[in-house]
Amino acid sequence: MTEREYNECVNLYADNVYRFILKNLGHNEDAKDVVQGAFEKLWMNRDKVENSRSKSYLFTIAYNQMIDHLRKNKRVVLREEFTENAKGASYTKHDTKKILNEALARLNEQQRSLVLLKDYEGYSYEEIGQITGLNESQVKVYLHRARLQLREFIVRPENVV
Repeated sequence: MTEREYNECVNLYADNVYRFILKNLGHNEDAKDVVQGAFEKLWMNRDKVENSRSKSYLFTIAYNQMIDHLRKNKRVVLREEFTENAKGASYTKHDTKKILNEALARLNEQQRSLVLLKDYEGYSYEEIGQITGLNESQVKVYLHRARLQLREFIVRPENVV
C-alpha cells in the first residue's frame, strides 16, 4: 500500500469505522482513540497490506482494538431512564431510537458488533467473518441469536410504540 492509497483509505473508511466503534463503545473520545490506533497500525503495516484488502484489514484492527479497550475499561454508565426516574418522571414515553439503543446495549460485545456490521454497515457474512475472526456459519448463528434477543426486548409491551 502506497502513501496515496493509505490517504484514500482514510478518506473512504474513517467515518464508517468511527461510526461502528462509536455505536459499540458509546463514548466519543474512546471511539476516536480506537479509530486513531487502528489507522496507526494500518500505517505501520502498510507495506504488508494490499490496497484491495485495506477495508477488511482496517475494520479487523479496529474491532480487535475495541474488544481490547472494552476488556480494559469496563465502565458503569448511568442510563438515561435512571436519571429520568430520579427526576420523578412517571409517564411512559416511547422513543424508538432509545428502545433500539437499549436493546443493542443488552447484547454482548460480539453480538452487538455482528448486528452493527451486518445491519448498520451492510457487510456480507464473509466480510464480517474476516473482520471478527469467525467463520461464516458462526457469523450467521451468532447474528441470528442476537436478532432473537433484540426482538424479544423490542416487542415487550412497555416498549411497543
